Amino acid sequence: MPRVSQAHLDARRQQIVDAARARFASHGFAHTSMADIITESGLSNGAIYRYFTSKDQIVIAVCEQGTEALPRALTTEAVAGFLDHVRVRAREDDHARLVAQIYAEAAVSPPMAAIVQRQLAAMRAAIAELVPDSRRPEAGQIAEAFVALCAAYSQQLAIRGDVDPAPFTAGLMAIIKG
Repeated sequence: MPRVSQAHLDARRQQIVDAARARFASHGFAHTSMADIITESGLSNGAIYRYFTSKDQIVIAVCEQGTEALPRALTTEAVAGFLDHVRVRAREDDHARLVAQIYAEAAVSPPMAAIVQRQLAAMRAAIAELVPDSRRPEAGQIAEAFVALCAAYSQQLAIRGDVDPAPFTAGLMAIIKG
C-alpha cells in the first residue's frame, strides 16, 4: 500500500478543522456533535477519528488557528483596513460568531482559556510594538485597550450583524494618539 504524503494528511486534517469551524460558527460548540462534523466534512468516521479522538480536540484545533491578522501600523488607514477585514470575515465566514463561541467556551474551559490567553497576549505584544515612540511609556495600556476594543467590535458583529467600523476606528485612533 502506498504511503500517504504529509501534505495529504495535513490537507485532510485542515478539511476537518474547516468543517468544524463552519459548524461551530453556525450552531455553537454545544449544538455540534462529532456526527455533525463528520457530515459537514464529507469524510468517514474513521478518517475523522484518525486525526481527532474527540470533539474537544477539534475545538482546541479550531481555536489554535483562530488568530486574526493585525494591522501593520497604527495609522488610521491601517486600523480601518484591519477592522474592515474583521467585518468581511464576519460576513463571509461567520468568524465573529465563531470567536464569540470560543470566548464563551474559554470562560468555562481551562484548556481553552489558556489558548485564548496566549493569543490575546501575542496580540497585545504585537500592537505594543507598533505604538509610536511618543507614546512608548503607555504601550502596554494602549495595546490592552486596542485589543479589548477590537474584541468588542467582533462581539458586536456576532450579535448585531453588519456594524460600521468607523466609530471603532475613531475610538482606536483616540486611544493610540492619546
